[in-house]
Amino acid sequence: MSPKISSFQPFKLATFLLILFLFGVASAQLCPDFYAKTCPGALPAIEMVVRAAVAKEARMGASLLRLQFHDCFVDGCDGSVLLDDTPKMKGEKTAKPNKGSLRGFDVIDRIKAEVEKICPGVVSCADIITIAARDSVVALGGPYWTVLLGRRDSKTANFSGANSDIPAPTLNLTNFTTSFAKKGLSVSDLVTLYGAHTVGQARCTNFRNRIYNETNIDPFYARALRANCPVNGGDNNLAPLDTATPTIFDNHFYVDLIVKKGLLHSDQQFFNGGITDSQIKAYSVNPIAFTEEFGKAMIKMANISPLTGTKGQIRLNCRKAN
Repeated sequence: MSPKISSFQPFKLATFLLILFLFGVASAQLCPDFYAKTCPGALPAIEMVVRAAVAKEARMGASLLRLQFHDCFVDGCDGSVLLDDTPKMKGEKTAKPNKGSLRGFDVIDRIKAEVEKICPGVVSCADIITIAARDSVVALGGPYWTVLLGRRDSKTANFSGANSDIPAPTLNLTNFTTSFAKKGLSVSDLVTLYGAHTVGQARCTNFRNRIYNETNIDPFYARALRANCPVNGGDNNLAPLDTATPTIFDNHFYVDLIVKKGLLHSDQQFFNGGITDSQIKAYSVNPIAFTEEFGKAMIKMANISPLTGTKGQIRLNCRKAN
């Protein structure tokens, strides 16, 4: 070992290795104060627009949170989910997991317009997504976490990747753990991040089969849902993912799973005699543990393959490449 390495204090070396382990080499270029000098008004401006949007429609908070999931799971957190179709490129918005259900693009547009007024061409759309997701959770009564910043935007989208990489609500637990593992996320991360279903709603087409054909569901709950989700028709009718507090970010989603009131097939898979049952039980009785871990898991997910340095670009319009 060279003198330079051997003189590196063991504690500092251990700390350095831990940081690399938690956040990965790529995300080492991300930092919480990335815009401190170039655009100090960016974060307050984003928070202002998000809070106004959520105050107008609480469901929008869940939609903005979902945008981060659907962006990061396709080629990393690069803002590609925001790109509209062009004659030469098919965007991700019309992929099966997104079409007719992914929302919040107009809010991102408003955020981008406000930020561009303050500091043109500085703040990426990819960073706006991650900040807006955090601010949405806070606006719904959930935890605050420090977002690492410095992502740049992709110039292209990946339609086929959106169809293949975003987990479907019909998957089982094994499928989900495999899908998340491919993104560097553990089973514990999966259970924690899936707690995002404590807010928002789902369409009848995504839970119809569960309420008519599955047995691991509370019968009275299933019967109540059938009133607004008939066997035929009503595909876009909505039901809350959390039966008690669908507009408050809390741990009630996990409480629902314990009593077999998971709305989606994939929801109930997390408490169905498998390896995640113990974590579901723990979160159902300890909301503080859940909210603390949720922020950490969101930071980890937001570190999936970001474009940094000279890669990508800072899009002036989040819907199209420069």
